[in-house]
Amino acid sequence: MMVTLVKFLIGISIALLVNSTNNYQSIRESNKLTEVYVSSNGIKESKPDAFQILDHKCNVCHRKRNKKCVFTTENMNTWADDIYTQVFVKKRMPKSKKIKLTSKEYQDLLTWISSTKTSTNGI
Repeated sequence: MMVTLVKFLIGISIALLVNSTNNYQSIRESNKLTEVYVSSNGIKESKPDAFQILDHKCNVCHRKRNKKCVFTTENMNTWADDIYTQVFVKKRMPKSKKIKLTSKEYQDLLTWISSTKTSTNGI
């Protein structure tokens, strides 16, 4: 439990550090330009990046094997705790050996998950 908490806090710290460096740049990834969304308080909006990961890396299997848990932009925040547990704590997802998350994708998911925590708690 303590190791999980430490990993989560390190992930949040890294996410906050990444967000504080340059909020207005564009990121080029896999020949596709992804805009960085910045909210009114100057914090990077990570939901579009996270959804792109969930859609391309998770929904591929979920559409076939677990239709109740297909991620959409409307329901993804409600699944944030479960995604954190399955991906970062239990390391069970993604299940396929063919589908791997890059370190940037792990970081984007952690950034999004931490932003759902702060927005939920009002911090």
